[in-house]
Amino acid sequence: MAETTTKTATATPEAPASRRNEKVGQVVSTKMQKTIVVEVEMRKAHPKYKRVMKSNKKFYAHDEQNSARVGDVVRIREARPLSKLKRWTLEEIVRRSALAQLPDVKDEVVAAAK
Repeated sequence: MAETTTKTATATPEAPASRRNEKVGQVVSTKMQKTIVVEVEMRKAHPKYKRVMKSNKKFYAHDEQNSARVGDVVRIREARPLSKLKRWTLEEIVRRSALAQLPDVKDEVVAAAK
């Protein structure tokens, strides 16, 4: 009989690369419960004139903890359909907006004045 060799897969410390699409954009709206609207700016050269064209597209993303605020820069990842429009989930908040922090400070000042 021929001798067969078997290779055992060793566990690598890093996770396998996900095939799900990721995009980085700015939060435009947080008015819905557990949902944010993220606007992603795409730059693409015109096929004929080679001028760089900007186009914006809005994506509805699931935000389980309602942690994102308007103006934040976030990373969203493709997911299974969660509703009619939601096909993305919030992966992480890349950068907090300075505008989003102002209402919190105002609330503390009002609370301290009482």
